Amino acid sequence: MNQTIEELTQELRQELIKQLNLEDMIPADFDENTPLFGEGLGLDSIDSLELVVLLDRNYGIKLKDPKEGRQVFHSIRTMAEYIQKNRAQV
Repeated sequence: MNQTIEELTQELRQELIKQLNLEDMIPADFDENTPLFGEGLGLDSIDSLELVVLLDRNYGIKLKDPKEGRQVFHSIRTMAEYIQKNRAQV
């Protein structure tokens, strides 16, 4: 199943809201380029662990290098692009 970047970004928005308990947000509240950490969504290190688990569980991707994680988790768009390139072929 090959998803487009747009389909992946929409799916990731919904997954982030569910996985990180952002109940007061809807996918339309942030766009694909909103930074996930810092001034954007303001996620923290615990949230980054949740994102690592999400990548592994949903997409078969294991992140081993924390520096790589910082780049991958910059925004929904960077996550979607990384998933598209590295997803385990089912």
